[in-house]
Amino acid sequence: MNQTQTRIPAKQLVFSAAAIALASITSMIKFANLPMGGSVTLFSMLLIALPGYLYGPRTGIMAAAAYGVLQFILEPVFFTIPQVIIDYPLGFGALGLSGFFRNQKHGLVTGYFAGVLGRYFFAFWSGIIFFGSYAADYHMTVPVYSLFYNGTYIIPEAILTVLLLSLPPVKHAIARIRQFA
Repeated sequence: MNQTQTRIPAKQLVFSAAAIALASITSMIKFANLPMGGSVTLFSMLLIALPGYLYGPRTGIMAAAAYGVLQFILEPVFFTIPQVIIDYPLGFGALGLSGFFRNQKHGLVTGYFAGVLGRYFFAFWSGIIFFGSYAADYHMTVPVYSLFYNGTYIIPEAILTVLLLSLPPVKHAIARIRQFA
């Protein structure tokens, strides 16, 4: 493999950096903020799914993982190194899975769902492994507690985002961004 095949083109880096910056800003606009991490934000997960949708899974996962590291720097919820890895670069990095659906009909919505499910998967396992001791306080089993806790912030934002993506002006704007990208 030559050097040009391993690099991400400058345009993709610029779009990814813009998506990371916008997602970082919108992640600070919270409609709900949970005590042990997690929040319903102003569509920050959508903005991180966009690089994957625009450029494919390689760029998408790299941009989303970089965003995860930035989220840790900005608002760390830190207990152990493995928890940080699962929650931040892996959990947010999963939003880049949107890239696997970039050339399909309704690819952004499908890819966004795939990314959100990936993020939910990592949040679920982090909840079981690192936060399971809180389940007894709520009289739940550890898996049910983790599903419930993580679902209270991931699912509402996902629903709101899909509703946003169904609006004609948003569809048009995404199509224009895709043409330009």
